[in-house]
Amino acid sequence: MVIFYYLSIILLVSLVSLKFLFQTKKLENFPPSPPHFPIIGNLQQIKQPLHHSFYELAQKYGKIFSLRFGSCLVVVVSSLTAAQECFTKNDVTFSNRPKLLLGKYIGYNYTAVVFAPYGDHWRNLRRIITLELLSSHRLNSSLEIRTDEIMRLLQKLGQLSCKDFVKVELKSKFKELTFNTMMRVLAGKRYYGEDVDPSDLEEANNFREIMKELGKYGDFIPTVMSRLFDLFSEKGLKRTGEKLDAFIQKIVDDHRGRKESDNSMIGHLLRQQQAQPEYYTDQIIKGLLMDLLNAGTDTSAVTLEWAISNLVNNPEILKKVREELDTQIGQDRLMIETDVTKLPYLQNVVYETLRLHPAAPLLVPHFSSSECTIGEYKVPKETTLYVNIWAIHRDPELWKDPMVFKPERFEKEGEVSKLLSFGIGRRACPGENMAQRTLSLGLGLLVQCFDWKRIGEELVDLSEGQGITVPKKYPLEAMCRMRHIPATNTFL
Repeated sequence: MVIFYYLSIILLVSLVSLKFLFQTKKLENFPPSPPHFPIIGNLQQIKQPLHHSFYELAQKYGKIFSLRFGSCLVVVVSSLTAAQECFTKNDVTFSNRPKLLLGKYIGYNYTAVVFAPYGDHWRNLRRIITLELLSSHRLNSSLEIRTDEIMRLLQKLGQLSCKDFVKVELKSKFKELTFNTMMRVLAGKRYYGEDVDPSDLEEANNFREIMKELGKYGDFIPTVMSRLFDLFSEKGLKRTGEKLDAFIQKIVDDHRGRKESDNSMIGHLLRQQQAQPEYYTDQIIKGLLMDLLNAGTDTSAVTLEWAISNLVNNPEILKKVREELDTQIGQDRLMIETDVTKLPYLQNVVYETLRLHPAAPLLVPHFSSSECTIGEYKVPKETTLYVNIWAIHRDPELWKDPMVFKPERFEKEGEVSKLLSFGIGRRACPGENMAQRTLSLGLGLLVQCFDWKRIGEELVDLSEGQGITVPKKYPLEAMCRMRHIPATNTFL
């Protein structure tokens, strides 16, 4: 019996190896690839974080190269023109997603919009998000919430620093800002900070623990590869997904039990459920809430932290932002969201932060539904596509002094179009408008109301940490002092 078992294993490995070798030989004009082994493919060459590994491989094999993750074919693009080709000429072909464990356990078995296959279901979800949940009307209606949460942050910083410079840790404060903003928009609740409603304390602790667990899961790796080499702990991810589902379900049920509906997104979706119960199932509603929660929280917090880090490392740029604010807005009132269009240099600082520190350096991977060409290469059906926008944003052929934080580069017409931070094509991030509003207003008010500087002479360490949104390796600490101008009297 034991001999038969081992013979079966040997036969299976041999068959997989033969299939792998046959597949390798029959691919014509496929992008260049480093040498690979049967079964495991290029696993031995891939290290975390993926965007760094892909960048190093691109230096050797070109801006369009291929890999094998087990039996999965992978193409990595690090060229702007090739990326644009993928999402213009080949936009429909690459509108699908590969099967990812995150999609299975966090994306409601690939039914949430981020992970859903291209088709009618995805189009319906995209329409709901674009025309209902993130429309200009709804964003304007949630302006009061965004402003209130930013004012709470300003007040806390002001109380700490009204007399002199004090050291402040900003990562947790930015996380509190973005998560509370989104949860108030979604469900009318705050889960971070000292002023959480006492009746929500247990719920808040549960939420924070789930978000902490989710942050452990790193890059987007196809399911087969994740299972084969345990790059994710599948059991742990499944358990976290179950906790998140139970949490969101409870919030939905609580709203459903209320006598009066509110203006939260959950309230809106439940009203839609009453009108169209066959489509607006609880699973659809929970998937939409999960998409918005993941897309609009950690990404904005991380970007704000990178922005302030670069500003304190470049005090001349910080001074220029301050001068623009004082000139265009003055010192008698606080900046408001509609002022952003009058502050082009502030917007350029946001663009430059998104260039050097994109929150999704590989976007979400795509999956080809048919054979196509990228540049001079043929790409077979069922190939996973990674676009390394981190590499594209640092390409010396596209950007002068690409490693230098230089917002002035975006004063040149057309430069913004080279940014891919929110993706392009039909699966681009629908939350770009919301993110830009949050980032511009938050950063603008932090510079208008406070003086900032480094703790010592050494530059802030800009090393990257682990995680899908690429946080700083070391949480940002900086010296902060409230400016004594008429505008700051409004929040003290």
